[in-house]
Formats: sequence, C-alpha cells, structure tokens
Amino acid sequence: MALNGIMSQEDFAPVLLAMKTMRDGQREQKQAANKFLQEFQKSPEAWKVTIGILQSQADAEVKLFAATTLRGKITYDIQQIPAEALPSLRNQLLELLKTSATGPRPIRIQLCVCLANLAIQMTAWKDVVQMVVTTLGNDADSHACILDFLKVLPEEVTEGRRMNLAEEELSQRTQELLTDNAGSVVQLLVSYAQSSDSAATNPQLLEVITSWLREVPVADVVNSPLLGLIFKALDSDRSFEAATDCLCAIFRETRDVDDNLATIQVLLPQVIAQRPRIGQAAEQEDTEVLKGITRVFAEAGEAWVILIAREATTLRPLVEAILECAARDVDRDTIGLTFNFWYELKLYLIMERYIQSRVQYVDVYSSLVDIIMNKLEYPSSETSNDLDLFDGDKEAEEKFREFRHHMGDVLKDSCEIMGATPCLTKVLDRIKLWMTSYATQATEKSVPHWQQLEAPIFSIRAIGKSVDQDEDIILPQIIPLLVQIPSHAKLRYATILALGRYTEWTSNHPEYLGQQFTYIASSFGDQSQDILQAAALAMKYFCEDCKHQLGGQILEMQSFYDQNLDRLDQKSKEELTEGVSIVLGEQRPDQIYKLLKLYVDPLMARLMAMANSAANETGHEGKLAIADHLGLISIFIKFVQPYVEPGQENPAVKYCQEIFPFLSKILDTFINSVPVCERICKMWRYMIVSYRTAALPLLDGPQGMASKLATGFESSKQGCFLWATCPILREFSEDREHVDEQTIAAIYAFFEQQARTTLRIMSSLPPADVPDVIEDFYRLVIDALLYFTQKLAESELFAPIFEAAVAALALEQYGPLSMTLHYIRDVIAYAGNNPPQSSDTPNAPTIQHAVQQLLLASGERLVSNIMVGMMITFPDDVFADGSGALLGLFEILPQETTTWVDKTVRLLPAGTVSEVQIDKLLANIRVCLASRDDSKRVRRLLQDFTNSYRRRNIAPRDGLGDLAATRFRWGG
Repeated sequence: MALNGIMSQEDFAPVLLAMKTMRDGQREQKQAANKFLQEFQKSPEAWKVTIGILQSQADAEVKLFAATTLRGKITYDIQQIPAEALPSLRNQLLELLKTSATGPRPIRIQLCVCLANLAIQMTAWKDVVQMVVTTLGNDADSHACILDFLKVLPEEVTEGRRMNLAEEELSQRTQELLTDNAGSVVQLLVSYAQSSDSAATNPQLLEVITSWLREVPVADVVNSPLLGLIFKALDSDRSFEAATDCLCAIFRETRDVDDNLATIQVLLPQVIAQRPRIGQAAEQEDTEVLKGITRVFAEAGEAWVILIAREATTLRPLVEAILECAARDVDRDTIGLTFNFWYELKLYLIMERYIQSRVQYVDVYSSLVDIIMNKLEYPSSETSNDLDLFDGDKEAEEKFREFRHHMGDVLKDSCEIMGATPCLTKVLDRIKLWMTSYATQATEKSVPHWQQLEAPIFSIRAIGKSVDQDEDIILPQIIPLLVQIPSHAKLRYATILALGRYTEWTSNHPEYLGQQFTYIASSFGDQSQDILQAAALAMKYFCEDCKHQLGGQILEMQSFYDQNLDRLDQKSKEELTEGVSIVLGEQRPDQIYKLLKLYVDPLMARLMAMANSAANETGHEGKLAIADHLGLISIFIKFVQPYVEPGQENPAVKYCQEIFPFLSKILDTFINSVPVCERICKMWRYMIVSYRTAALPLLDGPQGMASKLATGFESSKQGCFLWATCPILREFSEDREHVDEQTIAAIYAFFEQQARTTLRIMSSLPPADVPDVIEDFYRLVIDALLYFTQKLAESELFAPIFEAAVAALALEQYGPLSMTLHYIRDVIAYAGNNPPQSSDTPNAPTIQHAVQQLLLASGERLVSNIMVGMMITFPDDVFADGSGALLGLFEILPQETTTWVDKTVRLLPAGTVSEVQIDKLLANIRVCLASRDDSKRVRRLLQDFTNSYRRRNIAPRDGLGDLAATRFRWGG
C-alpha cells in the first residue's frame, strides 16, 4: 500500500465535513457522521488520508483526529501495510514529529504513541531509542519530542497485549525496547538534567523517570544524581506535581522492603527532611502543596508499612509526619490521603508478632482519634438554620456525609489498636464535656454547639463493630446518656443509628433494652423522614438481635406496627416488617398460625381493598401500590419458618393455604401488571423456600400453585413465573427425602409444561423480544439438568432446549447471555466424566453419549455463534463464559471443534482478518491440543484472537451474512 504521494484538500474533504458535522450538525446528522468516521478509521484508505492531513495545514482539531486515527491503525491494522513499507512509515512518523515539535502537545503525544506502537510491532527495528534521539536532533524543541517519546514507550509496551503479537514476541520486544535500553536511558536523562537549571525542573523529565521506573532498577535511579534533582524539583511550582508523582512511583517500586532495604535507607532521611514543608504549606494555606506533601509521606508509609511494624522506633518519624499531615488539614482536603496507610499499618500491628510495635504506636492512634473526631463535626450555620448547613449545596453535603463514613473507618482502625475501652472513653469524655458546658442551655428549639455533641455520637456508631459484646465499663455509662440527648433532629438521628449499632451488645445486657426500645419507639412520632427511616432501621436491628427478649411483647408490637406502618416510606415499611416478622418467627409453633392471622390479616384486608380500588384504574400507581404491599406479606413468609416434624401440618403453610385463593384472584385480575406478577411470584417462591416439602399442599390441585404458575406464564409470558418454578424443582427432586415417586413425576411434568410454553414463545418471537424469559428459563433448566438429569437427557425436549440456547446467543444483554452460556457449559460437562451434579454417582455412559450426539448435531452452530459473539456482539462480562464453553468443546471433541472454529473464522467478512492470521491461530490450537497439559492455552488463544478482531472491526453494516445466528423454530 502506497503511503507516499501528494494529497489535495479534496482527498480528505469528506473527513473534514464529517468532523464539522459532529461539531455543528443536528442529532441525526451527527449520528451519520459518527458512523462514517468509525468506518473510515477502520478502512485501508485511512492510512494515506491521515498522513496527508498531518502533513497539511489543517486545524489542530483535525490533526488531532488524524493522529488518533493513525494510532489506532498502527495498533490494530498494521497487517494492512506490507512489511517492506514499514520503514517508510517509520520515517514519515519521525518527520511528522520533527515538524510538530513546536505545535500542540496533544498531537505530538499521539504521534509519539504511533511511533512507539510501530516500534513494538516492527521487530526488525532494533535501534529504536538511538534512532529516535539521533533523528530528532539536539535543540530544545527536539528535547521535548524525545522526552515525550521516552515517556510513552514503556507505557505502550506494557499495553502490548492490545496488538496482534504472540506472548513470546511481546516478551522478546519488551527485552529489546526496555530492558536493554534501561541503562542508556538513565544516562541520557542524567545528561539532560545536568544540561541546565531549566532542564532539571522540567516536568517532562520527571514524567519520563516515572514512566521508566518499572523497567529501570529503582536502585539505579536512587543512587544516581537524578534522586537529588527529584527532591529539588519539589521547590519549584513548575515541577512540584511531577516530582510528587515521581517520588510516589519510586516508593511503590520499593514495596518489597527486604530486596530494597539499602535503597530505603537512602530514601528515608531525605523523605523525613521534607517534614518542615507540612507546616509551611499549612501556614501559607497552600492546599495543593499540602496535598502533594501528604501524598509523599502517605505513599512512603504504605510502601514501607511492614518495615514500620518491624522497626517501630527507626521509622516513627515517618509515622509522626503522616499524623501531622492529618492534623494540619483544616478543610479536610488532604487527610483522606492518609486513610489507607492507617488501615495498612493496623493490619500488621494487630498481629501477635508485632505486639511490641503496637504498644509503641498506641499514642499515635490515640492522637489520630482526636484529630478525626474534630473533623467529624458538621460546619456551623451562618444563618442558624440547622437544616441547611451547606448553603443549599446538596452535592457538598452528600460529599461530607460520605467522607464522614471514611473517617469512621479510620476510627474503627484506631479502636482495634487502642482497644475499645480507651476509645470509648474519649467519646464519653467529649459527651460529658458538652453536657457540662451546654446541657443547661439546651431548649426544645435550640441546642447550642450541637455539632460538638453529634460528632462523638457518630463516633460511637462508627466503632460499633470493634466493640466487644462483653464491654461493661464505658457503654453502661454511655447508653443512659444517649437516651437523654436533647431533642434536636441531627442529634436524634445520630443517636438512633448509634443505638441500632449496639443491639448485639444490648442482647447481652438486657437491662438496657427497655430504655433504648422506648427511645426508638417514641421516635416514630417524629415528623422528620430521616428520623423515621433511622428508627425503622434500628427497630429491625433490635428485633433481629433481641428477638428472644422481645418475644413477650409480640402482641403489643402488632398494635405499634399497625399504627405506624402508613407513616413510613416503602423501604422503612419493609425494614419494620422484617423486624416484627423475625420476632414472630421465634414464637412456639402452636402460636404461629394465630400470630400470622393477627399480623397478616390486616395486611390482606388492605391488599384486597387496594385491589378492588385499582381494578378499574387505567394508570399504574394503584398497581404499584399493590405490588409494594405484596412485598410486605412476602417478608412474613420469608422469616416465619416454624419447625415441625415431617408429616405434621405446618402452621405457616396452613395460613398460606388460607390466603392463597385471594392471591390467585389478584394475580388473575392483574395478570398484565409486571410488578404485581413479580411480587406474587416472589411470595410463592418464598413459600417453597421457607417450608420446603411441607409446602406440597400448596402445589396440588387445578387451582394450586403449580397450575397457577403454568397458566400465569402462558398468559403473561413473564419470566418471573419460571423464576418461581426453580425452587419447586429443587425441593421436590429425585434425591430429596420424604418425596414420593408420584410427586417427583408430577413435578417433572410441571417443568416440561413450562419448558414447552417457553419453546413456543422462543419459536414465535426473536430472542431480543424476550430476554427476561430466556434468562429465567435457562436458570430453570440448569436446575432441571442438575436435579432431573436422567429424565431431561432422555426427554424429547432435550435437543430443542439446547438448540434454542444456541439461537439465544444472538442476544447482546449480559443477564440472559450469561445464564444461557452457564447452561451450555453445564450440558457440555455432561459429555465428560465430571459434570456439575447433585449426587456423587458417576455420570452415566448413556447420558454422556446423548450429550455427545447433541453436541455433534449442534456444535458447528454453537461454535459459530460463540465466536461471532466474542468478536462482535457479546458484552465483555460474558467473554469468560464464552471461552469456557469453547474450551469444554475442545476437551470433549477436539478435532471436530477445531474444524468448526476453522469454518467460522474463514466466513468472516473479507478484509477483516488475513489468511495468515487464521492459519496461525489454527496451527497454535493444534499444537496446544497435541499437548494435553497445555489444552487450557487454547482458551487464551481464542480470547486473544477475538479481542484483537473486536478492537479492529465494527459490526458489518450489511449484517453478518453466513455467520448470522439462525432463528429457533419448534413445531412442538
């Protein structure tokens, strides 16, 4: 392909017009222009056009597009250029770099990336660095080009897997381009740095050092004049940020402290010498410098954290510097940079072997607690409006709340080092201090300096998980104080959440339950939605952890539940319902039926009233309200699971039998409402999961659950009916106790009924119209394959179910594709000796033979659809499943699968992949298959091939031709 030649403005006018349209056109015009540009970038003509644009006097925006396109061409389409033309392309790039030296840096960077990517793939080019340095020259402008190239070269080599290079080729090229040049690059950088004061503080120099640190032994940099220049660069505003990045990169390279001890000994004194900068930056209120210096200390601490644990005395100055960084941060802009260090250090200090170091750092973590608690305080309102502390800036308020939780994690880390009692003592002291100073001034309308009280209350909640349930020194003093906190919205909110965090402790100290429970219950009378939400959540935790102590109040709780339910939002309703249902579930089995009627009958009455009201509505609000209300009843089914002996009537099932006809009537009435169908199916699913084989009476009969699931699915075509069918197959399968053969046969017949309905749906509609049905169906079939293996393998539906799965691979959504591929992988496994089965019995030869025959019949279409999906249509998250299915086929049918792959890739659109690449892929596959120990490498070969194809090509505009997935058709 000719890359040389003079091009006129007319030659690249279509590209210029498309770019102008992208900037100024209407929506449809922009879409068409974007499509044109995408296709242009993949085309062979793009080589000549982009180079022509770069050699022209076009605008910088157009040149940047051309340079970016050329980068993509070199990365993914280099095979379009004959090998003998590559030196010419290299020379053109070098010339473009020289002419772009004084132009916009983004264009220069893209050209450097182009040259680096060409160097990686042009394996005959051995003197890359030397040629670039020599060709670009020795003036100041050329230095900028050389530094940019040296910066991007290691980065692009690291990303070399994007290119069509074998692992061995990439490894060899890495050796030639980076390892072999490391020493000369260091000397080159030293020479440049010493050439002038300006060069020594050039951010580009520091960026190059940072880029090469993964290739150059860190000791070579630390023991060279470059280290002094890096630290000196911290003095210059021009180079401060780049110097910070460079130092942090150096620290990361010394994480293996035992191998880099000598290097760390050189670095440590120079790092500690920077500590005065902390105070200077804080006094000058220079946030950027303080942030940079904090990064330096924090990243040094993270890199050497194990050394800090080993040599506590020697490295304590570094820890104290990090603590000072946290203390000096007035506006909470930089303290977050230290959080990971405190966490990492804690992980070592809690080990038994570092107990002595832990003792030495207790005072540091104690000071850290004081710092954190000060920064937890809400800001003071300038308008005395406690509801608007951030002047209406909701984003700032949300950011502050999120940051508080991160600070809470640091408090928890500190608590693990100090111990819970000392940490709680600090909290108690702050509460007492506020009580002494301001409690007498508090009124119902005003609480002075409430921020100083709210912060320690928040701290109590933050460290809750680190406080032992047997702590009996400080918490018995704190809890009585908390329930007397003055009435203030934020104080009450914080107190409720704090009490909710200590419910396990309360369970061990039931004498404190009454006052807390009364406080939480009284909060339901508040008008604040935040407080109501907190109270519902706390009530759930109290019911969950103190269920035995609250069991005696189950009757009183029903009145409380009924009175307050309508005051809550839906999430809080569910949390409160979960709480009371947990307490109800702990009652004696002989009380369950009466209690379910007491609690759920009112809910059912409301449900029927809502259903009657919504029956004639044309809108969706009434149906959504019904769905939400059904969710509350489902919670009782989920958590009330009385134990009864096999053969005895389950009281919960007895109650479910009473309400089942009403639920069926609602389902029939609102069969076209997806939310209602989903919630009823969820409830019925809970009935099976909770009561297992005892739920059999719910399934039987023409109006039983099985019948309603079948007719509901046939009428609505909603996948939720299949989802609700799954646990029925699991609980009444062949290997379950107390299930007779007649029931097993009936359950399997029920599955086949659902399967036939699904196959008819998939035969009449394209997969894209029923993705949810496909996802839920293959989730169901996975269970059928696991629990009814023999029956399914011998069924006449076995083949059409698999064929439908192959056709469903034309989908592009993650959920249905993932489930379908999981099913396909399970089926393939049954062709071998280790299938995913529910029993320990060997896989029967008859099943293996049946599956192998199925694969021989459908394997070619299966391989084609998976390969096309991985190359064009699959989302990234299903690649592993796709390649896993192919690997399974290679292990079961290696020769046949190789043939199918060969046929598939040779049907790809002309020009998208060369015969050489195809032959290379197939040759490598055969080599791997010949060595059984290396068979899994086939998976990587296919992933690399499909990933490379996907990056270089877009879906053909005129369709996939012979590779297009065929529609599933079934006449059953």
